[in-house]
Order: sequence, then structure tokens, then C-alpha cells
Amino acid sequence: MSETTSTGASYAAAGVDIEAGDHAVELMKEWVAKATRPEVVGGLGGFAGLFDASALKRYQRPLLASATDGVGTKVDVARRMGVYDTIGHDLVGMVVDDLVVCGAEPLFMTDYVCVGKVHPERVAAIVKGIAEGCSLAGCALVGGETAEHPGLLGPEEFDVAGAGTGVVEADRLLGADLIRTGDVVIAMESSGLHSNGYSLVRHVVFDRAGWALDREVPELGRTLGEELLEPTRIYALDCLALTRTTEVHAFAHITGGGLANNLARVIPDHLHATVDRGSWAPAPVFGLVGSLGEVSRPELEKTLNMGVGMIAVVPTGSVDAALTTLADRGVGAWVAGEITDRGDRAEAVTLTGGYAG
Repeated sequence: MSETTSTGASYAAAGVDIEAGDHAVELMKEWVAKATRPEVVGGLGGFAGLFDASALKRYQRPLLASATDGVGTKVDVARRMGVYDTIGHDLVGMVVDDLVVCGAEPLFMTDYVCVGKVHPERVAAIVKGIAEGCSLAGCALVGGETAEHPGLLGPEEFDVAGAGTGVVEADRLLGADLIRTGDVVIAMESSGLHSNGYSLVRHVVFDRAGWALDREVPELGRTLGEELLEPTRIYALDCLALTRTTEVHAFAHITGGGLANNLARVIPDHLHATVDRGSWAPAPVFGLVGSLGEVSRPELEKTLNMGVGMIAVVPTGSVDAALTTLADRGVGAWVAGEITDRGDRAEAVTLTGGYAG
């Protein structure tokens, strides 16, 4: 009897290309291999990433910290631009900079890339960016998943998410319990919008203003698309350097919700942080979004980072050392405020004055 071609249903007929997925894995192996640490056991391709936990024996009481995040609708800008090798920096920044807030050293990450159709080179470019981000954060990329979801996502659509694990010695845990009256608020400069508020930004520049991504914007000094795709600054190693060179009481990662809401998460109930807007000038992109969309300052400040990506709260005696350490590492930083008793104020954080410039 001769063989006949089956006309029944198949995974390929449903839109899932296993061979393309395998090719994507081969293309990304080079980059994943560069995002490693001595504690990583094995390589890419296993069912689980392995990390040698015996390395934690040097800790008296190791606390594991975990975080997970994505990059939101910034992926739509990457898709429109056809640029896929920077979005991974954003993903890593969102995850590891949440870990470091408590003083944890990021150890490893895993990623999840979901696509409507596997384009191997595109998936590899996304993972390349994630691997590069992990290298900048000093952590390993120990594994991940690429999922093809035809019918749920369009052929050109994709999303990314990731999870990370870090470790901190229990008696070096940072947070609200350490903050005291008289502490100083140090702001660290953001690289731009980072990865928050893009639903507002996209609505303003695309829907309201009708701007194209290749539009040259004089006040930005580059195209709109280049500005919107500027990768998130990764602060993990900078923050860890601060904890080694001087005393730090707390960090706050300024993401969705803006400076006031995120800083409030580490301010004790009896204390209050006052932050002076006049201590810095937000990058032009923030004013551009505000003016194009007629967005009020309160709305901007609760949606965007307004030029501050990370906050350190330090005792007065640590200010000079902290600023020197950050300057040596190429991070723009300045004294932005102070911690006082809350008194009868309901809010934990107050922003005062107008922005410089």
C-alpha cells in the first residue's frame, strides 16, 4: 500500500512552527552563554535552569528575593520600529532593580517571550537584549520559554516577561525600618521614559498628535522612535556599589506610579519625605508628552518617572560618599530632599516647587 499524505489537523496547520522555534534557540545560544555566572550549572536546553546554591553558604542567613515584570506597551514601539535588541534591557531593568531595592544581589533570571509567529532572528534579537541586560546587572540568564500563540496574537505581535531571583544577608536587608529623621533623599537620573507610562505616551504622540516614529524632533536631538526606544537604565550594580562604599537605609525604584508613589512604599508611617522639584530638570521628552497631550503635571507625575529612575535614602554622613560613588560609575545623581517627622500630614511624600530649567 502506498503512503498517503494526511489531511488531518496538525500543529503546523494550526500555526505553530516547531522548527522555527528550534532555529531561534540555536541563534540565541551564543548570547545566553555570555550572560552567566560561575554558579550556573549546565547550559541552555534543559527543562530547568540550574544554579549552585552552595554559593550561599558564605551567608549567615541568606534571604532570597524574587521579582517578576514585563515592559508593558513599549513592545508596541519596538514592533513598529522593527528594533528588537533593546527591549530586553528594559525587561532586565524592571526586574533586577526591584530586587536591589531591598539590598539583594541579582543572581539569575528566566524570560518568557510570547509571539504570534516565530521569526527566529527576531526572537534571538529579543533574547540577545535580555542577555546583554543580565550582563549589565551581573546576573545570569539561566533559561526561558518562547511560546507561539497563533490566533491569540497577530503574526507580528509579541510580548516579553521575566522573573529574577537575588540574595541578601538578613542583617543587611534595606527598607523602611532603617529610615530615620534627618536622612537625605538622593535621586539618580533616568535614561528617559524607561518602561512605564507608554499607554499614555502612545496615546499622546500617535493618537492625539499623529506623529510618526521617524519624525525628527529638535528638542530631543533625534527621532521620536529613537527616544521612545531608549533602553531603561539598569541600576543594580550601582546600588550594590553604594551599599559597599557607604551606609544606605533604603532604595526606591521609580516605575509605574511615579516618584511620590514609589518612594512612599519605603517611608515609615511616622516619617515624611520632602522632594524638591527644583533640584533637577526633567529631560525634554517629559515636557513634550505634557505639552502635546495637554497632560497636567499631577497626571504626568503619577504616570512617568520625570527624570528620576532610582532613589537612595542615606544618612547625612553618607551623602558625599554616595554621590562620589555614583559619579565614578557614570550615574547622574543629586540631593533631592530630606526625611522629617510626618506630624499631621496624611501623605508620605510631598513634591515641592517647580522643576529647574
